[in-house]
Amino acid sequence: MIINTGARTDTVQYYSEWLLTRFSEGYALARNPLFPNKITRYELTPDKVDCVVFCSKNYEPILPRLHEITDRFPTYFHYTITAYGRDIEPGVPSIEESMDTLIRLAKQVGRQRVAWRYDPVLLTEKYTIPLHLETFERMAQRLAPYIDRCIFSFVEMYKKLETNMPELIPLTEEDRDALARGLGEIAGRYGIFLQTCGTNGDFSQYGIHASGCMTLDILGKANGIAFKNRKHKGLRQGCHCIESRDIGAYDTCLNGCRYCYANKSPQKARDNYKNCDPASPLLLGHVRPEDTIIQGAQQSFLAKKQPEQDMTLRIQL
Repeated sequence: MIINTGARTDTVQYYSEWLLTRFSEGYALARNPLFPNKITRYELTPDKVDCVVFCSKNYEPILPRLHEITDRFPTYFHYTITAYGRDIEPGVPSIEESMDTLIRLAKQVGRQRVAWRYDPVLLTEKYTIPLHLETFERMAQRLAPYIDRCIFSFVEMYKKLETNMPELIPLTEEDRDALARGLGEIAGRYGIFLQTCGTNGDFSQYGIHASGCMTLDILGKANGIAFKNRKHKGLRQGCHCIESRDIGAYDTCLNGCRYCYANKSPQKARDNYKNCDPASPLLLGHVRPEDTIIQGAQQSFLAKKQPEQDMTLRIQL
């Protein structure tokens, strides 16, 4: 089974103590977002978890103690760094700070386990195509020696975004093509493996690969382990990723990104943040008398399950 720590919230940035405690105690509880009285228990032990996947916009809070997880589990890290400032991503560190932290992360865990995410790509009067390409090149030049790949996607125009970002300029096919061509050319200059995520069209003519961002092939090569030849069901329509289980919760991220799908409102996230008890097995609150706890299915994807993974994989920089 693959554990995902960052699809519902930026657990690393805001709930590091809780996350480390869960791995220390060997289990976590996750409340069903559709049926709040139903809770699933997941064992967080090497014999039950094939790989732990992280996704964050700031790994600084967890870096000093990250070895508590990486020493025991295969891991992979998605680090999102975009061209946007605090007008769009209020709680995210600056580009320079973020790049410094990514480099420190790569030196600690190995470049083969770090993917730089440049997404979502969106346009406003401020964030134009030339600005995207200029910023992407500056970042690519510095990050290329420290990353396994770069993943980008175009913003999805869901209804809530029309309210949260009225200044958003809808992407035309010409815009997408110009951005993909430019990003592909820059990635090629710096030797970066560039891929799309989700249903973003075919841009292979620009050297851009179409793939899931969390596949068994990626996770296996990063950690030197072999997985079964298993169909990737994905997390949503058009997704090519391997299925995973998230132990976080929606409406809890304080980054405040205006394009975010995981928060109903910044205020709700701030209110929920106060309900996190680092000692609780749930990210928010505690188990209630009316709750029902079930054991989550934790089928291994490994080709050959070993009693304990060898975590002495050589760091590559």
